[in-house]
Amino acid sequence: MNLELFKTELQQELLAILNFWLQHTIDEKQGGFYGRIDNDNTSYPDAPKGSVLNARILWTFSAAYNLTKDPRYATAADRAFAYIREHFVDSLYGGVYWSVTSNGESYDTKKQVYALAFVLYGCSEYYRAFKNEPAKALAVQLYEVIQQKSFDRTQGGYFEAFDRHWKGMDDLRLSHKDANEKKSMNTHLHILEAYTSLYKIYPDEILAKHIAALLTSFNDHIINQHTGHLHLFFDEHWSVKSDTVSYGHDIEASWLLLEAAEIIGDQKLIEQMRANAIKMADAVVIGLDTDGGLWYEYEAKQNRLIKEKHWWPQAEALVGFYNAWQISEQHEYLQYACNMWAFIKQYIRDNKNGEWFWGINEDHSIMQGHDKVGLWKCPYHNGRACIELIQRIEKDL
Repeated sequence: MNLELFKTELQQELLAILNFWLQHTIDEKQGGFYGRIDNDNTSYPDAPKGSVLNARILWTFSAAYNLTKDPRYATAADRAFAYIREHFVDSLYGGVYWSVTSNGESYDTKKQVYALAFVLYGCSEYYRAFKNEPAKALAVQLYEVIQQKSFDRTQGGYFEAFDRHWKGMDDLRLSHKDANEKKSMNTHLHILEAYTSLYKIYPDEILAKHIAALLTSFNDHIINQHTGHLHLFFDEHWSVKSDTVSYGHDIEASWLLLEAAEIIGDQKLIEQMRANAIKMADAVVIGLDTDGGLWYEYEAKQNRLIKEKHWWPQAEALVGFYNAWQISEQHEYLQYACNMWAFIKQYIRDNKNGEWFWGINEDHSIMQGHDKVGLWKCPYHNGRACIELIQRIEKDL
């Protein structure tokens, strides 16, 4: 595909995604944004509202404003930040709640470190866009809370979750499908992502050391250096507790790890993460189907491929394969990205009602029982892929 045309289509897609969120998700009656909209664009005003969803809305509209300077995106970002600050932040015990009721009362008060990281991430991007000092203060505060409460001073890395009072819990899982273990790849990846974003507005030497330590943990514990895939779950001693391969996380991490190394300017880590990025992209190629899409997961012990194609791995593959092409100049990586974009346009994008479907089955039928908007379904993966590629292509043209 011609890169100029690719960029134009991504600009149009970003506009369409954000228009959907502006038109369908704003909760005029109770404040903030709806907690759930189903596949048919039916909104559920009584649905709980999640901190991860709201943080991702904050990040997306802030990043979109940074790219386009569209005032509508500023208004949406302001709305998201105000709602998070008023309803999700636990002013008594620190951190943020997992969810609130539809009218903003605390609902699930657990402290999932993943959620803290996303609010930190959103606030950092919001500060970049608007120089809002309370947002920067909240971002730094959440960083300090994560380091104080979650960091493992013995083995390194970060623990998953706590109750509202920062005491231990029996169920540490981020979602029902996860293993109930003390450490996960997913939480570490998004702490790294958040710290990288924070470093752009708060270039603190100690923060840089934490970013470097996270990258070292990925290299030493989380990336399987033999296969190029990520280990997903661990006990406190970094013993691996899962054999599932998550193709979407593999390709997402491939570019986020390199970005983090580049942000702190550590040349040794940059070279290490460039090599990892190619290794991980190569490992993901086996998960590509002939239609250009990326399968969801592979369960090694059962030799079972999960033959679903969820929306977010497709978005991350766009960036991950383009990143591999930029590093290596090997054309096949760019072709994978272009094939993925064609697949998204044909099967994942809802060309009738807007946004992207949650995913499709092996026969290309739409997966049922999933939402357009929800605790997990957000404008961040697809919106970020568009923003990231628009910026990268502009530099390459």
